Amino acid sequence: MTGLGPVPWPPAPLKTERLVLREGEARDRPTFIDLFASPEVGTYVGGARPCDQLEREVPEVPGRRPGSFVVELDGSMIGMITLDRRDAAPPGHVRSHAGAAELGYLFLPRAWGQGYGTEACAAVLDWFTDTLPGEPVVLTTQTANIGSLRLAGKLGFTEVRRFEEYGAEQWFGVRSPVPRSG
Repeated sequence: MTGLGPVPWPPAPLKTERLVLREGEARDRPTFIDLFASPEVGTYVGGARPCDQLEREVPEVPGRRPGSFVVELDGSMIGMITLDRRDAAPPGHVRSHAGAAELGYLFLPRAWGQGYGTEACAAVLDWFTDTLPGEPVVLTTQTANIGSLRLAGKLGFTEVRRFEEYGAEQWFGVRSPVPRSG
């Protein structure tokens, strides 16, 4: 299931101290291909995809759909964040939180370990809380993905349960709405 329902899209670009989160543009296409072809990025999301396949499949203007944000640093794409509605019968038989927004993120390896994921995801979650107050957000990641688990904790997600899927243990968490101060 994709999209966020009745949310006006696209929002104005979201700006943080170091990043801009915006809708995809044609100039992002090579980076989308690099992102999905990266063996490091693919480690916990089903593996890298062949470049020739991505060249055929990635649209001329990728990431142009409700809930998809390009993460830009100094004018260049370094990753992406998605918010999609969770299916009623998700894999792994985790049926809780059907229809909730589910956070996803991918960053180029050169952007890892510098706090960009935390900064960008926090901005998207703040925007979501302002746009749809009171709605929880869920997240699923492999338990072996220590960086993603650490990020989930920093963002305020708490574990609901673990389950087996794709031959690996998965972690499913929820972030209850947090009132914005100020």
